[in-house]
Amino acid sequence: MALAARARPDSVALIFQGRTYTWAEADREVAAFTDSLDVAAGDRVAVRAWNCPELAWLFFAASRRGAVFVPLNARLTSHELAPLLERLDARVSFGDLPGALSLSLRERLGVRASVASEVAAALFTSGTTGAAKLVELTHANFTASARANAERLGGEPTQRWLGTLPLFHVGGLAMLYRCALYGASIALEASFDAERACAAMDEGVTHVSLVPTMLERVLEVRGARPFTGVKAALIGGGPMTSSTLRRARAAGLPVLQTYGLTEACSQVTTEVPEEADGLTAGRPIPGVEVRITEPDEGGVGEIEVRGPTVAKGLGPWLKTKDLGSLDARGRLSVRSRRMDLILTGGENVYPAEVEAVLREYPGIRDVAVVARPDSEWGQVPVAVVVASEFEAAAVTAWVRERLAAYKIPRAWVLVDVLPRNATGKLDRLGLLKLI
Repeated sequence: MALAARARPDSVALIFQGRTYTWAEADREVAAFTDSLDVAAGDRVAVRAWNCPELAWLFFAASRRGAVFVPLNARLTSHELAPLLERLDARVSFGDLPGALSLSLRERLGVRASVASEVAAALFTSGTTGAAKLVELTHANFTASARANAERLGGEPTQRWLGTLPLFHVGGLAMLYRCALYGASIALEASFDAERACAAMDEGVTHVSLVPTMLERVLEVRGARPFTGVKAALIGGGPMTSSTLRRARAAGLPVLQTYGLTEACSQVTTEVPEEADGLTAGRPIPGVEVRITEPDEGGVGEIEVRGPTVAKGLGPWLKTKDLGSLDARGRLSVRSRRMDLILTGGENVYPAEVEAVLREYPGIRDVAVVARPDSEWGQVPVAVVVASEFEAAAVTAWVRERLAAYKIPRAWVLVDVLPRNATGKLDRLGLLKLI
């Protein structure tokens, strides 16, 4: 940030709820936080907050102190936070920002003498399928991710990113870091709102990063009026239907599908703009390698990642536990998480494949396919559906023309909305409770 403040002091750094901060102003805010942050090098600074400028200042202030920034999911209750804080051994803990600094943990535990940490941030994974895991991301991870993004999409200081992803998520934090590295700006939102997102894209935003459900809401709110200033719309966190892709491009959004995860500091693959067709999650970003291990007859196996973005202690090859395949051009298709794979009668069913087909059925607005134990087949697929109109026999007959019999859901569960976490990803544990 200090480099951006020196190089572009009067340029816009951050916009939030009508308030604009230049890079010089942002640097002063970070300096004030740094002066008031009573931590030693190597300490962990835990904070729970929705997006706000203070959260951004704290991230960079912790870095200047040589401390580790630990943003916690703002949706978690105190009961849920307690074991996470115990695991962190945090020296300073903030409640919701803006607010007073709580020194209770630090006073109880004392300050240890240490050297500045190479770790910039430690994030808990979303925990949609089990206990959350703490992932340590270094300054080198964030820098490599930002530079690779610049090679793929350009790193001009004139870029303005729409910050709807939460800063306690790697996608949001990596976006903030890359803007500081480029000297670009971020239009930060407290949380996602489709109407505000549309307004921001009319007011200078050039790059957006959304999950498919966010994109759907943006398109619904926008209607027929196209966007004219957006140069790239990154879509990750789940599959996107071909109809949504067509609508997005008709609305002037240059959609680029992407695949990433916390352990690889956000992006792993992203479509190359000149060959984007929405069929895959694209090629690996520059400097990152992807391989498929133990592929089946169809070329589907575990996705492994190697490169400078892989988190501390997880390399050299990061086992993602996600299943996918690479095409002849080196583009990645993601099928499912290994733990989401459905094994029925000895056959593999990839939820993403079935979901993609079902999303094309008229009236189905959202769907997730999960496994249910079965005494005869071991597991069978069950579909949890959000639909404006639905008749099980008709849908089953339609799907039978498009999928093998063993892939067809054996039961249908109708709901008003699918359970999702703060970043829009499906909550698989929540889904299992519905079936």
